[in-house]
Amino acid sequence: MPRMLDVSDEVRAEIGDEEAARLLAGESAPGSYDCTSCRTPGDSEQERTSTVLFIGDETAVLAFAHATCLPSQVVQVTEEQLQGAVRSIGAVGGEPQQPQHTQQQPQQPASLVPEQAVLGVTSGLVLIQNELHPALVVEPTAPVARPGTFGSGDDFLPLLIEQGFMPMTELAAVPPVLHGWSVLLAAGQLHAVLQPNPNGGRPVAWWQAHQPLQVTDGWRAAANKHQQVLMFAAPVGSIGRQPREDLMRDALDKAAANGKLVSAALPLAGI
Repeated sequence: MPRMLDVSDEVRAEIGDEEAARLLAGESAPGSYDCTSCRTPGDSEQERTSTVLFIGDETAVLAFAHATCLPSQVVQVTEEQLQGAVRSIGAVGGEPQQPQHTQQQPQQPASLVPEQAVLGVTSGLVLIQNELHPALVVEPTAPVARPGTFGSGDDFLPLLIEQGFMPMTELAAVPPVLHGWSVLLAAGQLHAVLQPNPNGGRPVAWWQAHQPLQVTDGWRAAANKHQQVLMFAAPVGSIGRQPREDLMRDALDKAAANGKLVSAALPLAGI
């Protein structure tokens, strides 16, 4: 039976016209699947379904997602992330219970952060105008100098403002969407924050997790509802490692009041 599949031009270019035709005819596409974004069941015979091709260093994996969660696209990931996604996609049974929010110290974006600084990324839900929004809070472990300069200054926020992030004095409204940037949520886990490629073409990772970052079911549901994630960034020492979401919100409010917070709404997976 033909499938209600979306196969983008970039996916078709990678898998070839013959395989794309087989997918659309239902010969090589599953009827039912677990969405690679929200991890809930989908049915390509009954609802629009996106083909998402993950490409690693040596292998590639074709996954499926609700068209309302992700568009059909090609996603470049590391081989380690791809193998992790394969294990997650193929896992049987429910997901383990996640804490209220998690924090990871991943690799630094080479274009922005010097070698002595890494980015701490915390996921959590933030209440704005009586609605919960999925958020990422980014704070480096050391001052960030502008590339090519030396000294003890911290240019982390000015560099982000130059990229389009907006200074915040209070968390009273959802920040505007920063087009070109996006958050990669795949196989129910957070993989990367993507930024425009200065050379054109596919977006590149501004931040990329060493291992996919676990998020709560509530965070993932809010991300799929809004189709975007709010990213807040503050200089080293402004937020800290907060064990609860209410404490994280207090720290965000204080950083904003002190003029040490920038933010933007980032679409999911480059939508």
